[in-house]
Amino acid sequence: MEFSERLINLGAEAEAALASHYARIDRISFENTARVLDAFREHRVSDTMFLPATGYGYGDRGRDTLDQIWADVFGTEAALVRHNLVSGTHALAVGLFGLLRPGDIMLSVTGRPYDTLDEVIGGRRGEGSLADFGIEYKQIELADGRVDYAALAGALKRLGDRVRVVYVQRSRGYSARRTLFAGEISELTDYVHRKLPGVYVVVDNCYGEFTEEREPRADLIIGSLIKNPGGGMAENGGYIAGSARAVELASYRLTTVGTGSCVGASLGQTKNMLKGLFYAPHTTAQALKTAHFAAYIFKSLGYRVDPYWDEVRSDIIQTVECGSPEALCAFCRGIQSASPIDSFVTPEPWKMPGYADPVIMAAGTFVQGASIELSADGPLRPPYTVYFQGGLTYESGKAGILSAAAALAGSCQNPPGND
Repeated sequence: MEFSERLINLGAEAEAALASHYARIDRISFENTARVLDAFREHRVSDTMFLPATGYGYGDRGRDTLDQIWADVFGTEAALVRHNLVSGTHALAVGLFGLLRPGDIMLSVTGRPYDTLDEVIGGRRGEGSLADFGIEYKQIELADGRVDYAALAGALKRLGDRVRVVYVQRSRGYSARRTLFAGEISELTDYVHRKLPGVYVVVDNCYGEFTEEREPRADLIIGSLIKNPGGGMAENGGYIAGSARAVELASYRLTTVGTGSCVGASLGQTKNMLKGLFYAPHTTAQALKTAHFAAYIFKSLGYRVDPYWDEVRSDIIQTVECGSPEALCAFCRGIQSASPIDSFVTPEPWKMPGYADPVIMAAGTFVQGASIELSADGPLRPPYTVYFQGGLTYESGKAGILSAAAALAGSCQNPPGND
C-alpha cells in the first residue's frame, strides 16, 4: 500500500475512534459560546462600540465594555484587554511588575517558566529584569506532573511573607510535563490564600482558554489574543483578568499610576477583539480536534506523542518526538507547505530572541505568530520534539497534519518509536 493511501485510511480510522472525544469538545464549545453570548447581551454590545477612539482614549465605551465582558466570561472581578499588550510574555511582565516590589519573592510552582519569560525574571541582569529591582525568584518542581504541595508548604513556611506572587504556568512550554487543568489551579489558589492571605496567585493561561467549561480561579490570569481567546480574529493584543485590585495594579504598570485602565485609545481594534472573543470557543474546539487527530496519526506511524489521542486536554498543544533535527525540520516544512499564507516558504532554524537554542517555526498564518492558527515549532535540542497547535478550521488543520506526516515520511527518518 502506498503511503498516501495509508494516510487516507489512517485519517478515516482516526475520525471513527475520536467521535466521542469530538462530541465532548463540541459540548464544551457550546457551553462556552452560551456564556460569551450572555455577556454580550448583558452589556448591550452595539456597533457604536466599534468606533475608534484616539488620543488618551477617555470614555472609550467599546474598550471599557470589552473589559467588563471579558471579566464576566472569565469569571473574574475585572479585566484589562488591550491591543498594545504585544504578546503573552508582555502581558505577564506587566502583571508581574505591577504586583512585585523590591524585596519580594516570586515563587514558581511549575518549575522554570517558558523561555521568553526567563529574561524578564532575571536571565539578563542589568537590562531591567525583576532581579534588577531586588525581586527574588524561587521555584519548586512539579511532582509527577502535579503541584508538589509538600514542597510548596515548606517553601511558604521558610520564605514567609516575603512571597508576594505564586506563579503557575498552565501549559507545558518547551518541556515534557503535563498541562495543568483549571480545577487544579483553582485548588492551588485556595490553598495559597489559606496559607498566606496576602499572596497573589498569577497564572500564565496561554493555550488553555476555552478548552474547559471554566477558566482557572486566581488573582491574575493572563494570556495572548493571538492564541485561543482571540478566536483567529484579533490582530494582536493580550489580556490580564483577575481580582479588581490586582488588575488595577497591573494597569498602573501598563500606563501610569492614577490613569491605569482609564486611558489607552482603542484605535479601531475593539471590533476585532470582540469578534475574536465571540469566535473563540468554536475556534478553540477546532484546534482541539486537530490536536487529537494529530496524536492518533503520529502515534499510529510510530512516533512518541504527548498527550495521547484519547486523553482529555486542558490546552491545544500537541507534541511529537521527531528524533532528529532533520525530522523536526521536515515536520515544520510539511505544516508550512499546507498553510494558506506563505505556503511556498521553507522554514529554517534560527537564533530567535528570548530562546536558549535555535528554533524552527512554521506559521503560514494570517496574523504573524498567531498560535491559534495551525503552527509548529521546536528548539533544536534532543529529543527534537515538535510542538504544534491551532487550526482555525478542523478541515485545514487535518490537511496540515497529513502534509506533515507525508513530509516526515519523505525525510527518510525512522520514528523514535512509541512508549
